[in-house]
Amino acid sequence: MNILPLKATGPTVFAGLFESFVIDTSTTETTEKAKLTKTLRSFSPKKITLGSVLFIFTLLSNASFAYQPPSEDSHNHDKKPALKNAAKEQVNFKEDGEHADGISFSPEKMSLANIIVTELVPKIFAKSVYAPGEIKANGYTSYIVSARTESVVVSRHATLGEHVVKNQPLVTLFSESMAEAQANYRVAYSEWQRIKKLTKGTISESKLLKSETEYISASGRLTAFGLTKQAIKEVVKNNSSNLGEYTLVAKIDGAVLSDDFSQGQRVAAGDKIMILANEENLWVEARVSPNKPLDLPVGTIAQIEFGSQIHEAKVIQEAHTIDPVTRTRIVRLMVENQDDTLHSGMFVNVNFQFDSQGVVMAVPETALMRGSDGDWTVFVEDHPGEFEAVEVELGQTLGNYRQIIGLAPNSRVVTTGAFFVASEIAKGGFDPHNH
Repeated sequence: MNILPLKATGPTVFAGLFESFVIDTSTTETTEKAKLTKTLRSFSPKKITLGSVLFIFTLLSNASFAYQPPSEDSHNHDKKPALKNAAKEQVNFKEDGEHADGISFSPEKMSLANIIVTELVPKIFAKSVYAPGEIKANGYTSYIVSARTESVVVSRHATLGEHVVKNQPLVTLFSESMAEAQANYRVAYSEWQRIKKLTKGTISESKLLKSETEYISASGRLTAFGLTKQAIKEVVKNNSSNLGEYTLVAKIDGAVLSDDFSQGQRVAAGDKIMILANEENLWVEARVSPNKPLDLPVGTIAQIEFGSQIHEAKVIQEAHTIDPVTRTRIVRLMVENQDDTLHSGMFVNVNFQFDSQGVVMAVPETALMRGSDGDWTVFVEDHPGEFEAVEVELGQTLGNYRQIIGLAPNSRVVTTGAFFVASEIAKGGFDPHNH
């Protein structure tokens, strides 16, 4: 608070309240002080009244406001331009190698942050189109194990998921029809063996032909019921064997994909007992939207993704009808499964591979960053260790890469560590004081 540099010193004569004022002029006199002193000296009331008191206080207040001591700002008014210039210089100056359009790093810092710079050269990239898919057993090499006549399951010899080899026993059944067929075969076989030993003059040709035909018919019926040649031989070799029991064996090498039956269960002719499939070659049924104008001739390459596994497949068929349930068209592919990591029923991602039309420049998806205005940018190295954000336009998707437009060929672009570069630039442009 400013204090009036006036002090009452010396004798003060009071007439009721006071008689006169004495002014200390030891401080520097100004024009205003001189006028105030002259007025006070000329004022010598004989009687003190309320009006006189108010008049004196009015003069003192005016003197206090008229005289303001020099403030700190008034003495430093010449320094304000200098401070403004210094502030401007601070805005233009960034520490740790930062500059207005980007940032710079030392080789040690780039190595620590795993920043990799790649020179972009226009070339042909592989373009991929995604479609969901499902692994299926190869229908051309799979085998359905079923009863050829009404039977009862006696025992099983293979379980679900087991890998079996050709001619390995799978399930034993019993059938009345099989018992009759086996009995007829024994009779026909014995008769045929007896007649063959007779000389030509002792038996007619018709009887010889009839015996041979009955034998072949009885053998064929057992074959139709599912018995192998070795099993048919066992029917006549061991007369003590139980008629009606027979064993179904594996016709191919493969895995048991289904065994939906129980021991003691009665199965009708043609009922599915087991499914065997060779999983060295599997089908992949990809479901493609009919709105996608894709030309997928036989032999088109595709990548099958399941988790971290990637397998190569080829198109073998393309359906020309639309699935009535999913309203998609099915494209069938063949995939090799030598390591036995794929199995029927798995859902996979199918990426059909095409070559880009002409040479293009593309960067990994991770090299693209959003700028402050929302546009896509990449970080270009204009000098060693110095990076600048450059806006680009995006083109077609090329697998894990994305085509970029608006960048000169042979530009050096950050392909790994772009997020770190963006975060460092963002930190450098942050002002906590909102200046």
